[in-house]
Amino acid sequence: MSQRRNFGAVFKSKVVVAAIQGAKALNEIASQYEVHPNQISQWKKQAIERLPEVMADGRGKEARKGKPVDEAALHATIR
Repeated sequence: MSQRRNFGAVFKSKVVVAAIQGAKALNEIASQYEVHPNQISQWKKQAIERLPEVMADGRGKEARKGKPVDEAALHATIR
């Protein structure tokens, strides 16, 4: 039996960027990087789904939700 291949994040990123750019067909990208086209489609889907959380800067209300604020310490620093 053959072992599964493990791909690193940098490699996956290169493949996904090429797929998102759309300059080449999916089959061309698959043959260039020696990865199955279905795998590229899965990586592309995952990247697009996670893009909003990657691009979030953490300054929004959703990011602060759940973080307790010590109001006494804040008032002490203001005074």
